Amino acid sequence: MKDKPSPDTDMPLVSHLMELRDRLLRCVIVVGLVFLVLAIFANKLYELLSIPLSSNLPADSQQIAIGVISPFLAPLKLAFVASVFIAIPVILHQAWGFVSPGLYAKEKRFAFPLLFSSVFLFYAGIAFAYFVILPILFKFLPSIAPAGVTYMPDISSYLDVSIKLFFAFGLAFQVPIVTLLLIWSGISSVESLSQKRPYIVVGAFVFGMLLTPPDVISQTLLALPMWILFEIGLIFGKMFPAQKELESNEDHQDENHA
Repeated sequence: MKDKPSPDTDMPLVSHLMELRDRLLRCVIVVGLVFLVLAIFANKLYELLSIPLSSNLPADSQQIAIGVISPFLAPLKLAFVASVFIAIPVILHQAWGFVSPGLYAKEKRFAFPLLFSSVFLFYAGIAFAYFVILPILFKFLPSIAPAGVTYMPDISSYLDVSIKLFFAFGLAFQVPIVTLLLIWSGISSVESLSQKRPYIVVGAFVFGMLLTPPDVISQTLLALPMWILFEIGLIFGKMFPAQKELESNEDHQDENHA
């Protein structure tokens, strides 16, 4: 027999909206509290963020602040973004608490590990961008500056590029999760996705072009891990049967017992 959703699914719409409001409010409170703490160390945070840049700047170069209030706003902006990144487990936990009552028991068994893996992979993508991509990128960019041009990056521009790369790689590292969900839900299969590999590789490079700075190196360094992670998702997809297969097996077992 199929598992039944929790009785909470019979809650009226108003109750659902009130629960959603409460959970969103908790997320905002957590982000706000973390931001208040990080704002105190905003300048230190920016110093840590700028290590991949400052360690690769030419001897005659340094970071500059073009905007009048950039030295004040850029660190605070970093503190806020870092607060959201740090609060992601809480945000996803609240999202899980909102949707889990409507899931079957077997869906919960798959969903929670995928949720945990998604958080881990998001942080792994950020770490990969910080420790690998940013040093390579800012070792390359100063070297291609035209003769007579002194490379002096603005702190706000560097912050925007860094956040964009963190977000891009955090999303890119979700590829195995998306692949597993496509296979497990029955939307696609391992064989079908394998046949579409050329299109997925092209899509990875298009994704890299849209979400990274306009240079071939960062685009390639985003597309290649996405391809590798897609292949990893296919490998794990072979280990987990699709939901339709599980239901078919359960129905077959019920018929045998009957």
